[in-house]
Amino acid sequence: MASDTDKKMLVGLDIGTSKVVAVVAEVDAEGVVEIVGIGSHPSRGMKKGVVVDIESTVTAIQRAVEEAELMAGCQIHSVYVGIAGSHIRSMNSHGIVAIREGEVVKADLERVLDAAQAVAIPADQKVLHVLPQEYLIDNQGGIKEPLGMSGVRLEAKVHLVTCAVNAAQNIEKCIQRCGLAVDGIILEQLASNYSVLTDDERDLGVCLVDIGGGTSDIAIFTDGSIRHTGVIPIAGDQVTNDIAMALRTPTQHAEEIKIRYACALTQLAGPDETIKVPSVGDRPPRDLSRQSLAEVVEPRYDELFTLIQAELRRSGYEELIPAGIVLTGGTSKMEGAMELAEEIFHMPVRVGSPQHAKGLNDIIRNPIYATAVGLLLFGARDEHSNASIREPKVGVGRVTAGLLAGIKDWFGKRF
Repeated sequence: MASDTDKKMLVGLDIGTSKVVAVVAEVDAEGVVEIVGIGSHPSRGMKKGVVVDIESTVTAIQRAVEEAELMAGCQIHSVYVGIAGSHIRSMNSHGIVAIREGEVVKADLERVLDAAQAVAIPADQKVLHVLPQEYLIDNQGGIKEPLGMSGVRLEAKVHLVTCAVNAAQNIEKCIQRCGLAVDGIILEQLASNYSVLTDDERDLGVCLVDIGGGTSDIAIFTDGSIRHTGVIPIAGDQVTNDIAMALRTPTQHAEEIKIRYACALTQLAGPDETIKVPSVGDRPPRDLSRQSLAEVVEPRYDELFTLIQAELRRSGYEELIPAGIVLTGGTSKMEGAMELAEEIFHMPVRVGSPQHAKGLNDIIRNPIYATAVGLLLFGARDEHSNASIREPKVGVGRVTAGLLAGIKDWFGKRF
């Protein structure tokens, strides 16, 4: 597919409530991601992060993938896909194991992560991610990479993310019906963090809020690791519905008005600015001041940010995020959203666009593509770590060689 043999193709597929985005990238041997194709299509088959109409979702995925294939000039066979919704649950857990060979090898890491995910999970949920926060060796904390370290006891603190089994199966089914394979299902706010946040922000402490069409996804990071995830089922769709109801206009016109004219802070909208509002049926369009539109939009954004603040307080991390809030996703683009968030949270707020990827910069530097680009960056990291796992490990080789020598010696003495 790629022109160079050492380049690998990856595809990120963000199946959202309002649109499906497919992004194709080339990954070189160093793990540098270069975006070569992008495709987008309006989505009708998703509501609040779960599939409600398989046929519509399949059609939207096919259109987006075809567009991306055309731009990238290659065939797409498999994708990394995002998942979100109110069914997502998360918890912090820890596991402890004995270090068998005196130093930590890959097998010890796998065992300690297995021990950490041995928690009671409802039958309709499955583990989506086991995200290591830090490791402790003989009560020595703050270890990020324990491989090769000496000790007796290895402990891991992890963040577990679970999702509804049927929600994940429905997403897989939609992708398989398009003739594609699923490389991995990734939590959307986890993906967005790879494309939007900087390492400094993650180390200092930051809250990422991905406001999409159906859900607002929250992820809190401190000391470089994820600490808390949450989902609030209020986002851009509610704003569109409010505009449609208040202005008595059809939903598709309300969506258009929201994107072109809406403002989340009444002070920023001039009273003399007017907009044309299409009416239902054959009635003529009406004139409306932009300030009146802002008065409809502001309370909904206010409610959303207040709910996010309540979630922050509930998690106990409100005082531990000096880097503030990073807003991303399509709904965060609205004029005045950042200023209103600063008023409510009383901390620094910025709108984050995808970084850390080359190619098509003028298109992808847009919060809409944060999740899709993040899926690619997650995929590139995943492929890189899998490649390193497949290489023979020195520690494991030494153990095996020692075991064989011992067996040979035993047989030599006995026979």
